[in-house]
Amino acid sequence: MIVTVTLNAALDITHHVDRLLPHAAHRVRDVGARAGGKGVNVSRVLHTLGRPTLVTGLAGGPTGEAVRRDLDRAGLPQRLTPISGETRRTVAVVDAHTGDTTTLLEPGPAVRPDEWRSFLACFDEILDGSRGVPGPLAVVLSGSLPPGVPEDAYATLVLAARARGVPAVLDTSGPALHRALPAGPALVKPNADELAEATGESDPYRAAHALRFAGAEAVVASLGPDGVLAVTGSGTWRAAPPERLRGNPTGAGDAAVAALTRGLVAGVPWPERLAEAVALSASAVAAPLAGSFDPLVHRRLRGAVEVRPVP
Repeated sequence: MIVTVTLNAALDITHHVDRLLPHAAHRVRDVGARAGGKGVNVSRVLHTLGRPTLVTGLAGGPTGEAVRRDLDRAGLPQRLTPISGETRRTVAVVDAHTGDTTTLLEPGPAVRPDEWRSFLACFDEILDGSRGVPGPLAVVLSGSLPPGVPEDAYATLVLAARARGVPAVLDTSGPALHRALPAGPALVKPNADELAEATGESDPYRAAHALRFAGAEAVVASLGPDGVLAVTGSGTWRAAPPERLRGNPTGAGDAAVAALTRGLVAGVPWPERLAEAVALSASAVAAPLAGSFDPLVHRRLRGAVEVRPVP
């Protein structure tokens, strides 16, 4: 089982319009609403691929209940810690004319210290195995931190997982990323902007090496339509898709994290792991909602991704 942690879960609302114009009224031709947040998206992809997964995190208020109900409908097991604050919503507007997506992100709810302690107790219980379920093979820590959760939250969770021999995959940015690196995550997955922000380096190779020097065992940086760059203890690689796809890129990075984590627990060699991450990420762009991917595109791209070592 792979456990995902989404501390700033959301109800993702996606509007599709023919063309998005500023200062104009728009007729929405399609609306989707589903439980979201980066870790939830990772669990959705893993579930579709047939890998057992458990959604954990924080959820509160009527929106939090909507998130729980949607996870139940999707058949995704969950252990979301209740909080008094209202779970946030996100709104994505997909422009059919350009293929671009505009996203509006609400701030997360304030989390009380006792609510954070309740989540930590739940997380420790899951790591140790409970309710007849063995401990996880890996944990995925994704997304931003809501107000009230300490900046070293992910460092605490990485250390708790490592103490049980469970690798932690981290996908976050800013202070949460900086504070977690010394804890030694097995993998961090920034995008190009997050990589530059974290290190002050414009060159992705130097920046990825800097994150490894700071404590990450491996770094896989998403480079958008150019694929990924991986800097690991076994070598450095670039992997790129054979073509560029238009669509909704909102969940593409989460699909890549799902592929990388699945490859991690299966012991797949890095080149194969990266090819699958690029193919799955590209096929997520072709799907209408974050957390989904187009299986036909996925199958078509899997054997066509170019992976090359970098000296």
